[in-house]
Amino acid sequence: MGREALGKCPVCNNDTTITRITCDKCNTTIEGRFDLCKFCRLTPEQKLFVDVFIKCRGNIKEVEKELGVSYPTVKNKLEDVANALGHQSEEEPVEESNRKEILDKLYEGEISVDEALDLLKG
Repeated sequence: MGREALGKCPVCNNDTTITRITCDKCNTTIEGRFDLCKFCRLTPEQKLFVDVFIKCRGNIKEVEKELGVSYPTVKNKLEDVANALGHQSEEEPVEESNRKEILDKLYEGEISVDEALDLLKG
């Protein structure tokens, strides 16, 4: 079997395009501009995560065990893959400066953990 097509250019990280398709059995060749499927554009690490996630049938506890990572790491990897596939989160991300202010207030005891979580969720 041949090598997997690169979904991203190794030089500039832009999306790549397939320009030639050949059938190994009948030797038919088709030339043109063909887009890769959106899954082909995932990084190898993202593809591994998707494979494990599907293997575990979406059970995050099982994904944690399989990858040897924590729950927040699984959630972050899932969010990363969703974003790479074009599925933007409905929640507005909290800006880094706001996140630091919220965590500082929590550390100083000015707000509760629940209040901090609500603020971090946006």
